[in-house]
Amino acid sequence: QVQLVESGGGLVQAGGSLRLSCAASGRPLDMGWFRQAPGKVREPVAAISWNFGSTYYADSVKGRFTVSRDNAKNTVYLQMNSLEPEDTAVYYCVGDNRGMGPLLSLPQAWGQGTLVTVSS
Repeated sequence: QVQLVESGGGLVQAGGSLRLSCAASGRPLDMGWFRQAPGKVREPVAAISWNFGSTYYADSVKGRFTVSRDNAKNTVYLQMNSLEPEDTAVYYCVGDNRGMGPLLSLPQAWGQGTLVTVSS
């Protein structure tokens, strides 16, 4: 069974940066990040296929966030720059071996979540 373990959340001022990491156990997966802000539904933020062939970014983070991965470490990263208070949310690492479509709609595997708080 796949396990996803996130790290890197915290408190940052608007305009600052954070990097989230997610280490996966088990087979190679397409991986990415969802987030859930207070009072809102979970939404996909960014994703990257296991072979680096595809990436996805939500419109709200394009140009500010970068998703990457290190397959030797089975780890995916989310570099978040120019953070805004609206980015405040619990960020979840996700993984799926069925392709990017399922990954972005209903992922097979979820991490426990890490809180990112952006102060104004």
